[in-house]
Amino acid sequence: MLSNQIQTNVIKTMIFVSAFFAIAWLPNYTFILLLNLSPNLKLSQSGYNASVFIAFLYICTNPFIYAAKFDPVRQVLIRMVLCKKTAEPASVVNVGAPASVVTTRGPHVPAPVT
Repeated sequence: MLSNQIQTNVIKTMIFVSAFFAIAWLPNYTFILLLNLSPNLKLSQSGYNASVFIAFLYICTNPFIYAAKFDPVRQVLIRMVLCKKTAEPASVVNVGAPASVVTTRGPHVPAPVT
């Protein structure tokens, strides 16, 4: 039962991604086709730039489509966005402090320079 649900979810996602791809890239491919069929045709540069922007917008939104549809991807992105720690932070000794003072910092925070 769960296998059918997963398979249905994957098929729906692939159909959505494919349809979104076609809609996003169609204006760009139309411009290119028109320019190749009649090179003397004067087309709007801003229209072409808009078609390229829409195509690249698809590229940017594609990972979010998968993140919204698949639980494993969503869980990894949530951990990344919320900056949840996956390992214990490293202990760093502050050189300028007395020997008894030890500061704990995460892996992304550098030790202070004295």
